[in-house]
Amino acid sequence: MSATIHPLAGKLAPASLLVDVSTLLSAYASLRPDPGVPAQRVAFGTSGHRGSSFDRSFNEWHVLAITQAICEYRKGKGIDGPLYIGFDTHALSLPAFDSALEVLAANGVETMIAKGDEFTPTPAISHAILTHNRGRTAGLADGIVITPSHNPPDSGGFKYNPPNGGPADTDVTGWIQNRANALLEGGLKEVRRVPAEQARRAATTHQHDFIDAYVSDLAQVIDFDAIRASGIHLGVDPLGGAGVHYWAPIAERYKLDLTVVSEVVDPTFRFMTADWDGKIRMDPSSSYAMQRLIGLKDRYDVAFACDTDHDRHGIVTRSGGLLLPNNYLAVLVDYLFQQRPAWNTAAAVGKTLVSTALIDRVTKRLGRTLYEVPVGFKWFVDGLFDGSLGFGGEESAGASFLRKDGTVWATDKDGIAAALMSAEMTARRGRDPYESYRLLAAELGDPVSDRVEAPANAEQKSKLSKLSPAQVKSTELAGEKIESVLDRAPGNGAAIGGIKVISASGWFAARPSGTEDIYKIYAESFQDKAHLQALLQEAQQIVDVALAAT
Repeated sequence: MSATIHPLAGKLAPASLLVDVSTLLSAYASLRPDPGVPAQRVAFGTSGHRGSSFDRSFNEWHVLAITQAICEYRKGKGIDGPLYIGFDTHALSLPAFDSALEVLAANGVETMIAKGDEFTPTPAISHAILTHNRGRTAGLADGIVITPSHNPPDSGGFKYNPPNGGPADTDVTGWIQNRANALLEGGLKEVRRVPAEQARRAATTHQHDFIDAYVSDLAQVIDFDAIRASGIHLGVDPLGGAGVHYWAPIAERYKLDLTVVSEVVDPTFRFMTADWDGKIRMDPSSSYAMQRLIGLKDRYDVAFACDTDHDRHGIVTRSGGLLLPNNYLAVLVDYLFQQRPAWNTAAAVGKTLVSTALIDRVTKRLGRTLYEVPVGFKWFVDGLFDGSLGFGGEESAGASFLRKDGTVWATDKDGIAAALMSAEMTARRGRDPYESYRLLAAELGDPVSDRVEAPANAEQKSKLSKLSPAQVKSTELAGEKIESVLDRAPGNGAAIGGIKVISASGWFAARPSGTEDIYKIYAESFQDKAHLQALLQEAQQIVDVALAAT
């Protein structure tokens, strides 16, 4: 199997393909999942439970069960501080928020909701949890983020962040998942719940100004003085996402020449151009999806966008257009570890194993330690929390890093801070991120990379996740000796859930998606496009063999 580019890729979707929001919401409330059907059970992937109400994988019953399970989990762990909860602009997010609040209030959980029912970005939730918990040993806060991230408009998502502020680890999500499924099987008889309006009026429900708290603290991460003094002209397209009303306060507070090109929120996301497969997907790493952002190239010195929950970033410059996420991550690492003298000199560089090997080369030149982990931002949480990691990044345009003083900022991905860092480096270096990348590439190598995605059902995904070094019989990869075959990450020894094969000037990795019914093959070559294609072809052969196995 191989991915083919849809005729609508990069174009606005016709009205006939837009999600029917009223039908979607009706399905959320009326359709009940069958816990006897695996696809309709609660399942936490790399970023929480996700699905669509149309196929009974994200419905009211799921949210009620998961929220009750979270209430029981936090009680069992003695987590009795406030729970910060926020939702994004997907159509299913607000009804899921109401469902969750009904359960939280019935369980007596002190709950912090956004002032005025404002949308709340993922990094603002992480920041709120960490700010509350700083210096505390008791009364610790945690949080819920209601978002399917960049996934299509018919999707819903529900994620739990414990007191460390980041995505919950598998031991936590496993417990919550199992308990939620048990509650589903029991017909929700053990779920406590009060009506939505009663939940909003409950003495345990409080409003929190996420915007002011987050925006006022951003100066501890970004050098706004340098940006303001440089006079650079900035543009931002929130893409109808949860941070839509954060950018104007940022511009106003820090006196930036920053234009917000649109504040339109539309749950059909009709303003988005279709991704490679013809679906609307708010993915800042896709040139097909980011045509509107790319259109800002010649109007601003630097322009940026974020996905729906604002945990991913997209960067456009006059000199180079849309930066590949891998290229910008390498530039971020190179810049931050030279421009943050207060950071611990032993702070390491975190990357997922499918991120560019250029980061490895930059890290080596900086004299820092590389911490390479499986896909999933949860692997960076502890290091960012204690400052042993200065940076954590993943190839899908997600990153977070420390405050200027070397203490924790956010332990979840922060697309807002990563986007603003493109302005800081432009202001302080006098060259935009693409120009900085060209200098890096001239010195350390200019890799070409690609990612192939194709449909895969649950059985096929299971087979791919169990790929092992023993299944790679070849001793060469695209004409070079294979140096290593990995099924565990070098940084922490955790299982990859797939395989990575490495040679001197290239590598590929194959793994199933944790959030969608697809598999992904990543490849990178430091030679040329022909070598890259050879890597992908050999990777495809290995995947085909794995899928054909009985």
